[in-house]
Amino acid sequence: MEISALTRSVVKNNHAVIAPDGYINSCVPGWTNCTVNVIINEAMGANLCQTLITAQKDSTLKGKTKESQIFFYLISGNAKVHISGEGKKLSKGQFVYVPIGKEYVFEEISEGTKILTFHKVYEALEGYDIPEVIFGDAKDFPAPAYLGDEALRLQVLLPDHLSFDMAVNIFTYDSGGHLPLVETHIMEHGLMYLQGQGVYMLDHQWYPIKEGDSIWMAPYCQQWFTAMGKEPAVYIYYKNVNRFPTRI
Repeated sequence: MEISALTRSVVKNNHAVIAPDGYINSCVPGWTNCTVNVIINEAMGANLCQTLITAQKDSTLKGKTKESQIFFYLISGNAKVHISGEGKKLSKGQFVYVPIGKEYVFEEISEGTKILTFHKVYEALEGYDIPEVIFGDAKDFPAPAYLGDEALRLQVLLPDHLSFDMAVNIFTYDSGGHLPLVETHIMEHGLMYLQGQGVYMLDHQWYPIKEGDSIWMAPYCQQWFTAMGKEPAVYIYYKNVNRFPTRI
């Protein structure tokens, strides 16, 4: 019998590792017949929200973006999506970016479908329009070597354009692949592991990580990762981009 007081989850003032063993379900108005786990949120000091939605029978997701844009990514399963009248079917590995001021409806969601979301308050930039709705499929995006290392491949899912103040990428590491330096930067991250395992260093503390785990990294939380095991490690992650770095 497992001891219920044991968990790999850790919450610190500048980072967190959230393993599925500690999930507690939340009720989100408009998201019905589904299990919602709020994994990252401003209550922990973050400037983003990350949730995991698991569909039950007859699940639907309905809402309207207000101050926050939302990126929906299907980890598994299928769904039919309507965004302000534009409809499309989504399956594993596909996504939709919903800018502010848009109504969305997810229906015909197959039971067991898992949907990851990233939410961020949109910061308008003078001279640039609010982005439009974007549908995409991760398999259609190139995966060039990261900093010339063929063991690391990075896919950029949202346009590299100043109208966007958030980015969502997929990072793939071959077994033994690792970041070439300890990163120290202003960007904040929220991420979820889609495949594989490895060891993450956060603020000079070491954590075993595997498929299904999520990580929050505050700005300037020092970070480094190496993949371990017999298959590539893959994670999808959010970061804030393209805005002036200070209010001073």
